[in-house]
Amino acid sequence: MFTTFSAITLIRYLTAYVFIISGLMKLINPAIVSGLDLPFSVNIMFAVAMLEIICGIFIVINKQVRNAVIPLIIIILAAILITKMPLLETNILTFLFEARLDIVMLILLVTLYYKYSISNV
Repeated sequence: MFTTFSAITLIRYLTAYVFIISGLMKLINPAIVSGLDLPFSVNIMFAVAMLEIICGIFIVINKQVRNAVIPLIIIILAAILITKMPLLETNILTFLFEARLDIVMLILLVTLYYKYSISNV
């Protein structure tokens, strides 16, 4: 028996995969954020990692997708502002190259947000 596999389902799975793996890597290897000069960076990293994993699971199981996407959009925007914006001092191409995954994930998250906003109304 074949089931339909829509583009939005693929977007959900790929987006969830990226965030679940990212969250797990932050928990396994806390040195990932050692270069960031943030107050309470370990606590922030743990909270972000847990949010990424939990929201990623919600996206995979197709429950509360719209609500799960909101914190992930905030995380991606913060990642771009904190880690990628300083690269604009070098040149725009370096910034665009380094921020390519973040920009694509932001677009996919916004796509999911609007898709699940429209379908639930």
